[in-house]
Amino acid sequence: MSGAVLVFVHAPGGEPDRLALEILTFARTLGGPIESVSFAREVSTATLGSYEVSTAHVLGDERLAGSAPEARAAALVQLIERISPVAMVGPGSERGNELMAHVAARLGKPLAVNVASAEADGDRLRLVRHRWAGSLLEDAWLDGLPKLLTIAPHAVAAAPAAKSTSPAISAFDATVSDRDFRVRPRPVEASTRSGISLSEARVVVGGGRGVGSSEGFADLEELAGLLGGAVGGSRVVTSAGWRPHSDQIGQTGLRIAPDLYIACGISGAIQHIVGCKGARRILAINTDPDAPIMDVADYAVIGDLHQVVPAISGELRRRRVSVG
Repeated sequence: MSGAVLVFVHAPGGEPDRLALEILTFARTLGGPIESVSFAREVSTATLGSYEVSTAHVLGDERLAGSAPEARAAALVQLIERISPVAMVGPGSERGNELMAHVAARLGKPLAVNVASAEADGDRLRLVRHRWAGSLLEDAWLDGLPKLLTIAPHAVAAAPAAKSTSPAISAFDATVSDRDFRVRPRPVEASTRSGISLSEARVVVGGGRGVGSSEGFADLEELAGLLGGAVGGSRVVTSAGWRPHSDQIGQTGLRIAPDLYIACGISGAIQHIVGCKGARRILAINTDPDAPIMDVADYAVIGDLHQVVPAISGELRRRRVSVG
């Protein structure tokens, strides 16, 4: 394809988040110059430049800073009509898919969501995308201009370009009506919890039904602390009230991509596997050698997590003392 590729970049505090860096990496495979668009007054040009962005469009209307999907879509459509990109790429998150669906509806164009890979073939795109919560891969073709697609979380690893650019900042003032702000969520209160977030942690320790209780997570918290990681849980755990929903890993929770995922007492339902399969390595600790989690685990310890996890933590502490 020839022509600019427009990438929606979520940049809280001015810094692109992890999903934004992943889709910027993906956009390079489509060819053509990369342009970004953000609903922020300021965005880090240094970071965008390292991902080969040529122009950074900034929509500074303060009303667009919150999640108002209809209003945001109206603004994006106006920008698309102004710069005529060959494609627009967004994140395959809940809000990313929602926003791009509104854009597609306003433009009357098809939208491909949760794309894992794409290859240009003339004026068409040949896609592989996730279906049925990632349990199936679908081959598809995408026609029309501009090509509209969202990228499945962690389908590609974020990687800076070989050559950096110096993006030009282009302020764009869209005309958005009050009617477009009919639907807006209430302000979200910032979490008071400290520590590494599940979405950013390089090591995640997950607990399932086998942990037994909220108190049982103390051992998992200790292990995560020793490894500089974060603690999550399965849907059973959050449904039981042992952990908050924000800690849920799975189809209806977070999709994580740490270097190491330690699954403790988790059987491995398909909904949970969807959330953790982006991990580079999975270690399963379970008393059941036939648990479904074993089919995706790189390493397994068959045993009682209440004995295994403290033993691992003890060994980590011993090695730290001996090294010190």
